[in-house]
Amino acid sequence: MLRNNTMKAQESKALRRLTESLTTGNLWLPILSLLKKRDCYAYEIPKLIRKQFGFDMNLIMGYLVLYKMEADGLISSYHKERKKYYKTTPFGRKELEKGKKLLSKTAIGFG
Repeated sequence: MLRNNTMKAQESKALRRLTESLTTGNLWLPILSLLKKRDCYAYEIPKLIRKQFGFDMNLIMGYLVLYKMEADGLISSYHKERKKYYKTTPFGRKELEKGKKLLSKTAIGFG
């Protein structure tokens, strides 16, 4: 999903909106996917998202999303060595699977 400036210029506004919606517009999906594999602290999540999913995430936005995800019961946190770590909850893992199924079903529907 990483795009250089030439590719950006050739994309329609509709495709850019879709890309934003599926990446930075729904950060909870890639964050849960990362946390399903291992517990992480907030500062490392943008680097891991870039490496695994190929897009950049604003660190401040990440903190806001983590806060909301914890309030929604998708993740929980704990402190270790002066860092706050996040991990998925059973509810978060279920919601991740539902989200992945929805995306897959939607993509299949397009043929």
